[in-house]
Amino acid sequence: MISEVFITCAVTGGGKAPSSPHVPVTPEEIAESAIEAARAGAAVVHIHVRDPETRRGSRDPALYRAVVQRIRKSDVNPVINLTTGMGGDLVLGEPESPLPPNPAGTDMAGALQRMVHVEELRPEICTLDCGTMNWGARSQYIMVNTAGTVRAMAARLKELGVRPELEVFDTGHLVLVRDLIDEGLIDDQALIQLCLGIRYGAPDDPTTLMALVHQLPSRAVYSAFSIGRMQLPYAALAPLVGANVRVGLEDNLYLSRGRLATNAELVGRAVEILDRMGVRVMSPDEVRQKLALKVQL
Repeated sequence: MISEVFITCAVTGGGKAPSSPHVPVTPEEIAESAIEAARAGAAVVHIHVRDPETRRGSRDPALYRAVVQRIRKSDVNPVINLTTGMGGDLVLGEPESPLPPNPAGTDMAGALQRMVHVEELRPEICTLDCGTMNWGARSQYIMVNTAGTVRAMAARLKELGVRPELEVFDTGHLVLVRDLIDEGLIDDQALIQLCLGIRYGAPDDPTTLMALVHQLPSRAVYSAFSIGRMQLPYAALAPLVGANVRVGLEDNLYLSRGRLATNAELVGRAVEILDRMGVRVMSPDEVRQKLALKVQL
């Protein structure tokens, strides 16, 4: 068990239109929710943006700009972590005729296209998904992140000085992480997020979590979370396995059974859990020092 952790709040996600009124949609709502989460104890805020009209995920740089500028002008100073996951969405046609892809939901962009907002806004951290996987029980949707794409994105992030948070959804993704380290594309003190509980990725049972932890690079700094009802139990489990904590409405809508949450409430509950365990919650500046982050703007 580790004695101190940092909390990341995943503010809104990029999936289908939200079913909770507390999930922020407009740039103003997303920024304000991130600010409230930081006030509640989140040192890092992980940002997607949504099209205000369709309410679905977007990669429009203007929307990211509006969110980031609002957070940076606020009275809090969380570490900003922007997603680069958008632009890897492939929805095939029916199983008997998969091609051409279904234009409804397909959004395939080049490696550098997926990073336009990062190039402009220079966050301290951005995510880098480390593998391709099926998504959904009967869905034709594939989250596409080829090894070549991941390498190209990692190389550009190294040039920009933006720290990648490597998103690991299953054990094989850690093989690519090790390759990136061996090739010098990322620092050997890799920042890794273990993402559990997503169908057809790593399940969220403790045995699977430990299998992932045992395969981590020796100097890795890592977090672990689960989606859905296991999100808050993972706030307690993570420090027991040496991991930092992630909560937020991207992954879970509820504070308790039948009680819809806000981001600030989820962060506040995680802080309470950690405090009762005797685990100290780190501040944004402590995280900057721990991760040797480069303040860009």
